[in-house]
Amino acid sequence: MGYQPNAIAQGLVKKETKTIGLIIPDITNPFFPEVARGIEDAAVEAGYTVFLCNTNWNAEREERYLNVLMQKQVDGLIIGPSSEEVSHLGKILDSGIKTVFISRAINHANSTCIIIDNVLGAQQAVEYLIQRGHRKIAFVGGREDISTNRERLQGYTQALSNNGLALDESLVKTGSFKRDSGYFIMNQLLKSEACNRPTAVFAANDLLALGVIQAVKENGLSIPSDMAVVGFDDIEFASLPEIQLTTVAQPKYDMGKLAFSTLMELMRGGGYSSGRKILLDPVLVIRETG
Repeated sequence: MGYQPNAIAQGLVKKETKTIGLIIPDITNPFFPEVARGIEDAAVEAGYTVFLCNTNWNAEREERYLNVLMQKQVDGLIIGPSSEEVSHLGKILDSGIKTVFISRAINHANSTCIIIDNVLGAQQAVEYLIQRGHRKIAFVGGREDISTNRERLQGYTQALSNNGLALDESLVKTGSFKRDSGYFIMNQLLKSEACNRPTAVFAANDLLALGVIQAVKENGLSIPSDMAVVGFDDIEFASLPEIQLTTVAQPKYDMGKLAFSTLMELMRGGGYSSGRKILLDPVLVIRETG
């Protein structure tokens, strides 16, 4: 007969819409679509629809999307926070809507988050480079106000300290988490005097590492003989034959599935597990750039 049920009306009666909101900071970073795919596959299997929103690392846009999703009466939220600003996120948690944070935690007593052990992963990467004989290792990072960057920098400095190496501040450079930022920073590092140049780079994510590799090759240097490079995330591009990036792998797809199942637990349980943090283990994947 062509009849279509009114989902909004059904939601008002049943007090559920079978929808969730997913907010991520960067749809162009292959890390986040892989997480989103895990969330969507788990949601579809459970009969839910996902509304996907991309903030482009903008807190104001993030807040606007949160308001829109609340107006649509989604049953729950999965958020990859865009910044350290938590006032609007705190309002969401205080409102009672069930929320799971992915990729990074926020400073709120009621937050439930699923994150990788960034400190351990960075330590693994830098200690591997040290074992390969490198002593001048640069850190190429993203935004300083992002906890993910700070934790990976912490792992970098701990690895140096554990091996009796002094931190050289001139080798610590930050920008954004974009490929062009890695490219720009590496070109700056290569302009240093030969005695101050690094022989290896630990990049805070794989996009930065790809930019580093591009700059190294355009300057006529070889990888890894002239410059070793290690990234973080293990995005799909990292394993391509032309790249073969040594990197710290995150279980991206499984993180997404776990995020959805955790959200379902919260929605069914009627309350939060206060301050719950699910910490996933990183794995160093050795390829040809390190």
